[in-house]
Amino acid sequence: MEDNIQFKHTLPVQLRFSDVDQFGHVNNSVYFSLYDLAKTTYLNDVMEGKVDWRKTGIVVANVQANFFSPIFFSEKVAIQTATTRIGNKSFTLVQRAVNTETGEVKCVCQTVMVGYDIATKQSQPISEACKAAICEFEGREELICGKPV
Repeated sequence: MEDNIQFKHTLPVQLRFSDVDQFGHVNNSVYFSLYDLAKTTYLNDVMEGKVDWRKTGIVVANVQANFFSPIFFSEKVAIQTATTRIGNKSFTLVQRAVNTETGEVKCVCQTVMVGYDIATKQSQPISEACKAAICEFEGREELICGKPV
């Protein structure tokens, strides 16, 4: 899934004692919290000053994760994020949890985000400003409207 993706956004994450389960590794449910934190940081960094989040919303429509290897409490981990596709009302993020010392990819997550009108509580098209900001950050115009990556 992520072989040809260039990840330009990386967020080092700090693991907490409560993230570790009885087997000594980070519980699978914690990965989604880490991905959400990185997703928020990515969107804030990419859209800074370009989107009014009081009027424009983005919600998760689908999320899938593939777990390859456990993360242990002592590991240094970062979440990398990239947008791989932008359609009319949605865009797709790929994120991966990586051991920053070895480069080993521990888990890959794909999330489809949908534009959401907060006032009407309906889906809405992704704004041109949002599309432009993502394409500029990613350096890839071909992301728009489902063109192949």
